[in-house]
Amino acid sequence: MNQSKLDLSRFPQASLRDGPSPIQHLRRLSRELGGPDIYVKRDDLDGLGGGGNKLRKLEFLIGEAQTSGADTIITVGGRQSNHARLTAAAAARVGLKCELVLSRLVPIEDEDYMNNGNVLLDALFGAVIHDIPGNVSGLDFAEERAAKLRSQGSRVYVCPLGGSSPVGCLGYAACAAEIDEQSAKQGISFDRIVVANGSGGMQAGLVSGTIAMGKDPAAIVGYTVLAPVEKALATTFEKTQKALELLNPDLSVHADTVAIRGEQLGSGYGLPTEAMREALSLAATQEGLLLDPVYSGKAFAGLIHEIRTGVLTPEDKALFVMSGGTPSLFAYRRALS
Repeated sequence: MNQSKLDLSRFPQASLRDGPSPIQHLRRLSRELGGPDIYVKRDDLDGLGGGGNKLRKLEFLIGEAQTSGADTIITVGGRQSNHARLTAAAAARVGLKCELVLSRLVPIEDEDYMNNGNVLLDALFGAVIHDIPGNVSGLDFAEERAAKLRSQGSRVYVCPLGGSSPVGCLGYAACAAEIDEQSAKQGISFDRIVVANGSGGMQAGLVSGTIAMGKDPAAIVGYTVLAPVEKALATTFEKTQKALELLNPDLSVHADTVAIRGEQLGSGYGLPTEAMREALSLAATQEGLLLDPVYSGKAFAGLIHEIRTGVLTPEDKALFVMSGGTPSLFAYRRALS
């Protein structure tokens, strides 16, 4: 990261990642689709806990937890939450106790979904798992559990869904600076940067970081995989505002700066679509890349659609932020076979 462009040193950070993730050119897939040159930012490659984008957020969240003197971290998510898995792994790395509140948000309850994939790793990392119904507020449960632990003398840090607090968003502000530096070194200017939008923190961080560097975030487009597009826009805009306040309170963001599309959501969060299945297959057979069925698979399907419909031309260059989530493939064995 170029500290002269974006200085995050005043925010506490834990060291959880292996350094800048590489940007790779997908030559075969670019030729197969006959569209722009496609590149990927490999945020799936970090070694800790199976890798994935949540580690960027967790560097700042764990840093804040340690600074506050916490000995326990509690977070929330769906049964196959990538964020929960990586929170458990990060807690193990730094010596914090970890509890996960996992809601049954997806109407899939076969053996693979309930006990394989991320949730298998959650237990392996030593986390205490609370399995709650989908109609119960995970965050309310977490706060109640934190209050009980505090009454017993524990010092508890509660982390929100997806780690997407303003502090968590700083991880992707740092990523924006990383992309800016790498693209300058490689002599590439990206016409589109595509991300999956779940809890909104990844896109909010990229947009706020780009603005804080004095650059235009118009190339950044998110595909919602969790909420209807109107709700995703409102949530991500609010998080972008709050992250930007941390970075530079003198700057502001307009609502229309946040671009989110809803065409790939399908029937809802965590539910497979044919476009997602095709995206997984193309990435795997053309490049040996493993997208996940919940986040990157649907967002990459959006990028493919933009290419096929001519929104992106052969002269363009597109960057896909590959956010990880590979362990969830094993939870979706039946849906993908």
